[in-house]
Amino acid sequence: MHPHTTKAVADPLGWLDSHARRREEAGLRRVVRPRAPDSGAPGDPARGDPTRLLDLAGNDYLGLSRHPEVIEGGVRALRTWGAGSTGSRLVTGTTTLHGDLEDALAEHTGFAAALVFASGYAANLGVLTSLTGPEDLIVSDERNHASLVDACRLSRAQVIIVPHADVEAVDAALAERSWQHAVVVTDSVFSADGDLAPLAALHTVVRSRGALLVVDEAHSLGVVGPGGRGALADAGLAGEPDVVATVTLSKALGSQGGAVLGPPAVRAHLIDTARTFIFDTGLAPACAGAALAALGILTTTPDLADGVRRHARHLADLTGAPRPAGAVVSVVLGEPERAVRATEICRAHGVAVGCFRPPTVPPGTSRLRVAARANLTATDLARAADAFAAAIGAPGCPG
Repeated sequence: MHPHTTKAVADPLGWLDSHARRREEAGLRRVVRPRAPDSGAPGDPARGDPTRLLDLAGNDYLGLSRHPEVIEGGVRALRTWGAGSTGSRLVTGTTTLHGDLEDALAEHTGFAAALVFASGYAANLGVLTSLTGPEDLIVSDERNHASLVDACRLSRAQVIIVPHADVEAVDAALAERSWQHAVVVTDSVFSADGDLAPLAALHTVVRSRGALLVVDEAHSLGVVGPGGRGALADAGLAGEPDVVATVTLSKALGSQGGAVLGPPAVRAHLIDTARTFIFDTGLAPACAGAALAALGILTTTPDLADGVRRHARHLADLTGAPRPAGAVVSVVLGEPERAVRATEICRAHGVAVGCFRPPTVPPGTSRLRVAARANLTATDLARAADAFAAAIGAPGCPG
């Protein structure tokens, strides 16, 4: 054989085809479906065109992503600072907007300090990997978001997964005392189920065991509590010395990015140690400007949070789903094929809803994930009622 000739080997990616076929047979293939440009009045994609899909799938809970003031906040930042932040937060990626946004987030939620990350995912990775290590323990709810799951894996800490919302299991895990530092981590409003974590009871256990409570407020900021200050503020826990929160700017605030909220010492520690802060490019100025404008609207229009919760309760009643704590209505249908079919029927009736299947949710609990918005109209809700009546009562779906 010629010295430069190599023996033919099997295709190293050939297994992907069989993997894709198995996922197809199980009803678990995903499709990237581009969204068409919005039409009609800002904030409402369906307005002015009855053929457009009513969006009950996205996380724009307050309808602020198309609000004129939010758009102007982003455009003004774009013109002032440019398209990108140009570097990590510690080099050139911090503008005065980032500082203003951090101050506003801390004030609105009731925490002493905030630190903005490029995404909510990065914020969750950063906080858990920086506050724990090999000698420490993380106790994590089994239904926590994937970003928290990944953060636990990267932390190098011992991780104990406890049953959903099981405070006694959390207490038992902490009671072992085979740790140097311990963190209990949970979503406040769970992204797939829409229910609320037992925050007050968890905090009682955490404090009695000398641990730290870390709460992902992604689905409660702007939605839960007076003025949308979040579930921790509603429970009277915001600003407690043993409580840290994370938030996203991409849901109720209609922009993009994330932040960690807590004592000033936590902020300083993350600046020194959080790899997703130190080594990631800073949040784009336009996103910071838009989020800051959205937070201003939320602060001056506190009844927005009441509106989205009211609409969520109405959507739950239309579907027979449990009434949620926030904006997320979870309509459990069972097998993946049923959820996919119901989603397509809703789409045919002019309504876009989320379709959650394993591994996002446990096997046998595939579902429609319906997201309420504060700016839904009576016409929107009537269209949703027609779509749900057709989808949930359709052949192959539970009626």
